[in-house]
Amino acid sequence: MFIQTMKDDLICHIDAGFPIIYINTFEEKKADEIVASAACGRKIFEWNGANGLIDFDTKTPKGIVPPNDLAGALDVLNAPGDLNRKLLILKDMHELIGDQRVIALLKAVSHNIRQGTDCAVIMISPVLNIPKELEKFITVLEIDYPALEEIKEIIAEFCSANNLPSLNETLLEELATSFKGLSGYEITNLLSLALAREGELTKRDLTLIFEQKQQMIKKAGILEMIPLKESIDDIGGLDNLKEWLKKKSHVFRNINKALEFNVDMPKGVLIAGVPGCGKSLNAKAAAKLFEVPLLRLDMGNLLGKYVGESEANMRRAIKLAEAVSPCVLWIDEIEKAFSGIDGDGGGAEVTTRLFGSFLTWLQEKDSPTFVVATANNITKLPPELLRKGRIDEIFYVALPKPQERRKIFEIHLSKRKKMDGDIDLAALVSKTEGYSGADIEGVVKESIENVFVSGKAKLSTEDIIHAINNTHSLFEIMEKDIKKLSEEYKNRKFKNASN
Repeated sequence: MFIQTMKDDLICHIDAGFPIIYINTFEEKKADEIVASAACGRKIFEWNGANGLIDFDTKTPKGIVPPNDLAGALDVLNAPGDLNRKLLILKDMHELIGDQRVIALLKAVSHNIRQGTDCAVIMISPVLNIPKELEKFITVLEIDYPALEEIKEIIAEFCSANNLPSLNETLLEELATSFKGLSGYEITNLLSLALAREGELTKRDLTLIFEQKQQMIKKAGILEMIPLKESIDDIGGLDNLKEWLKKKSHVFRNINKALEFNVDMPKGVLIAGVPGCGKSLNAKAAAKLFEVPLLRLDMGNLLGKYVGESEANMRRAIKLAEAVSPCVLWIDEIEKAFSGIDGDGGGAEVTTRLFGSFLTWLQEKDSPTFVVATANNITKLPPELLRKGRIDEIFYVALPKPQERRKIFEIHLSKRKKMDGDIDLAALVSKTEGYSGADIEGVVKESIENVFVSGKAKLSTEDIIHAINNTHSLFEIMEKDIKKLSEEYKNRKFKNASN
């Protein structure tokens, strides 16, 4: 049980003399229960920003120091000889913890604890903010999300408290699975909302849960939920990659049966290659093929200004992705996110720690979170990311071959309802050697715009060729880089995304 595990963990840290324990959680009430059960006879004092020092059990203010005066409260609590056999709970302190007087007082308390005083400072906050001066004194603990059986207990308790009949096993299983990744507080709130709307708990509530998870993504500001418009049929060529994704989607959509058959949970794919050749499009199409949400992780959103904040954001992003799972997690241009690994300076250290956290999760994850990472230049990626066990496969996307360029023209012309027998696709293909998929899309857009502006009634092959002649292909612009990358991918024996 996650509560019991957290209680045991907290007791061990207190008994071992860890001076400051930072419980990173939104659920203050749950944290209070855990601290109370771990006190083992110690007297508990609490300070919060609204009321100052309060009685922990009754939550009534003591009136000793003014509210918001954390330093004053620490002064009172840190009186000589008064710390022994006490726990100091601090809430709403994340904005005040950077104050130099607060830091000095917390260091003094920590030194007393390390010299044998039986005491611990327990900070409870949903915001992780650790000043550099206190980094060595603080240990971060997090309250895990309820496990499946615990969620079922929460639902059963809710039904009993509201005089609802017990749910059938199928509905209970579906609701509990959907609630995975939400806190007990959020689960109870959603059950109350469902009851207010419907007067009962039904399968329709699954939509409500998904909407709540979308809200989680928006409010967190770390991940972005991408609308699914493109399908696998919108990709011209890349048949090897598409067939591989179709195979994985079959496993993903039938994951319970697959696991019973001892098929491993799909981990993800790294798609590398030159820009504008469909890597991002494949990430979007994969989510639609798998019939799951698409989340985009921008590593820049993870970086914070406080010690440990970036790593906490990484853990939070991973937890959010797993909360919304099954899903596809898309990391675009991953080589930029992890550039500077093992370099010098604080920024490089943070990036290295983020990379380590990400690798550990990739290696150990058992949630239905399928990672699609895209990269323009794989030579800049750390080799640890490329080994089997962390991702399922690496594909190289090259410039489109003639038959693929033909298919790309067909897709973009058909989208705009300009595909007819008068368009000479063979002539267009012969004129676009070295063009990327994005180049071809740009040519089609420009030619249609030119025809509209000139007042012509119909698009012709000559109009498209005119746009081609006014476009420099990607190969012309990046010939040296493309040849170098192509040779690198061949030497590394990566799978070609095309036949």
